[in-house]
Amino acid sequence: MIINLVPEFLSVCASPAPLEAYRDYLHRHEAVLSAYWHNYVLDLDSPHAEQVISRALTADRRDLERLLASVDLERLAAEALDRAAAVLELDAEVDLYLTVGVGAANAAELVVGGRGVAVLCVEHFTGQTNPDTFGLGLPAEQLPLWIAHEVAHAVRYTSATSRAPLRALVAEAGGTYDYWETGSRAPLRELLLNEGVAVHAARAASPGLPDEAYFGFSRRQYRRMRELESFLLRAVEADLDRAGLGLRLRYLSGGMSPASRLVKGRVLPERSGYYIGARLAEALVTERGVAAAVRATPAEFQAADARHAPEQAVSA
Repeated sequence: MIINLVPEFLSVCASPAPLEAYRDYLHRHEAVLSAYWHNYVLDLDSPHAEQVISRALTADRRDLERLLASVDLERLAAEALDRAAAVLELDAEVDLYLTVGVGAANAAELVVGGRGVAVLCVEHFTGQTNPDTFGLGLPAEQLPLWIAHEVAHAVRYTSATSRAPLRALVAEAGGTYDYWETGSRAPLRELLLNEGVAVHAARAASPGLPDEAYFGFSRRQYRRMRELESFLLRAVEADLDRAGLGLRLRYLSGGMSPASRLVKGRVLPERSGYYIGARLAEALVTERGVAAAVRATPAEFQAADARHAPEQAVSA
């Protein structure tokens, strides 16, 4: 199901009392939006929340208005969701929310009441960077790949046929996905594979884009990852079966200090875990396809890697 909150958000911004209207908007969509805030922004009862909201309500949205005038977002999203469902052999309901974020991630995954939710913050896809909204300036043509990426997470977390450790953690939490809790409890290997197989899902569902787009990297960042590949795979080895929020942030979060990304005497590039995860997932995706891989255990990925190791040695 596609839920388009963008017109409602813009109506809130145009209201005579936008802050009060935004509170009503949050209340109407509380289950999803409070989870989004908790996982990707900050808790709504934080003393800084009102400042974040006020900035979002007063931001210059002309780039977003131009996007809405030129692109049928709901049609684009529906077609992308259908492609992702086919590639991933979707067997559980997933809701896709089109919304305007508050300067946080361009896309996000949630599980609310046991139901997978993909969130796309469309202000990041106007094709124009916007310092007022922190918009990344991604082209609208990239929306489908991010939809597939987030739907892949929803499948891994909620499909009855998923054998992923993250699905077990979501089930233990009563059908709720908590970025911070899972980041503390899931081994790093699972967190990296979760992102890596989602990269492969995006490539399968939305082919033909530059390689760096599937990782959310610039061309220069992607080239640097490839140059450092051997080091990255060696550096992460000792951490793969450890769990800890700091590991998730080191490998998968942007905005971390160089000191927090220092491993074996070198500073890891930001979000290097997306590249590492895609490499760790590659052998099983090649063997069995994305739909099977997105539901697989870390041990299945390791076994596929071991089977392909002789081929990789020869090709090297």
